[in-house]
Amino acid sequence: MKILEALAGGLAGACLVTLTHESLRRVVPDAPRMDILGMRAIAKIMEKAGATPPDNETLHDWALVGDVVSNSLYYSLAGADKNAIWRGTLIGALAGIGAITLPGPLGLGEAPSERTTQTKAMAVGLYLLGGVAAALAARAIVKATK
Repeated sequence: MKILEALAGGLAGACLVTLTHESLRRVVPDAPRMDILGMRAIAKIMEKAGATPPDNETLHDWALVGDVVSNSLYYSLAGADKNAIWRGTLIGALAGIGAITLPGPLGLGEAPSERTTQTKAMAVGLYLLGGVAAALAARAIVKATK
């Protein structure tokens, strides 16, 4: 597997997911609020460590950065070889399913990703988009550098 190409593809997929999510949440009332889940996770970790979480604006910024970094690494698993698109589709779908099934058991609340059927569908779709985009970007980089 071509590591740098896969990482670059992962970054492309993560940035697309974050930009799409941030755009959707501003115009679609039922859009998933993965940013809120990220903010809650950071605040929870800080509180358990005995620290006081920052204000909501700072928490939001930290959550977006955390999303891009973690999603970049995750989406890079799609790789850059001929099977990347299949892997990207699979890992994107799995991330989407995780986005709607894990927040509740993790104590982060269910409403941000499970409010309505449309919210759930958009959450799965966002992460699926990221996985496919990561694979396509990585494959395009490989082709461009041949």
